[in-house]
Amino acid sequence: MCTYAKGRRTPPSARDPLVAHRTNQRGLTLVEMVVVVSIIGLVAAISFPAIGSGLESLRLRGATDSIVSFLNGGMNRAERRHELVEVILSKSENAIFLRSADPRFQRRLDMPEGITIAKIHPEILAHEENARSYVLYPGGTIPRFGVEITNRKGTHRIVRVDPITGVPEVQLQ
Repeated sequence: MCTYAKGRRTPPSARDPLVAHRTNQRGLTLVEMVVVVSIIGLVAAISFPAIGSGLESLRLRGATDSIVSFLNGGMNRAERRHELVEVILSKSENAIFLRSADPRFQRRLDMPEGITIAKIHPEILAHEENARSYVLYPGGTIPRFGVEITNRKGTHRIVRVDPITGVPEVQLQ
């Protein structure tokens, strides 16, 4: 038989109501949960615009890198296969095309959602055009051309092909 202090058989928690209250308290109250959820919601609401603008910047950077890689692929094809490669920049379709005399070689690069082709460089002021094509000659001089893309926030980037080096370059605006 178990006895406690002074010969009594009741545990100390049953004798002291404050100790009994502390030992039986487990979990969170509804008010505490509401406060925590509202704080989390407030932090999320404050940080969401910053995350959204960061995603737009990442989309623009990704589209720029894709254009550089796409144009490099076309220039490599012209040099290595000794084929003429046509580059078509289309504002109306929001895409860039590569094609050659080989019917199996036709490539299309669509711009991601939220990214649009704003201008084709060099600009021709006489009229507005939706598409322009350039020809890459094997062993020949690469024409200076470029494409300006923009995102929903109005941030612009220009990808231009340098005729001296033949390398696409990215210019921030």
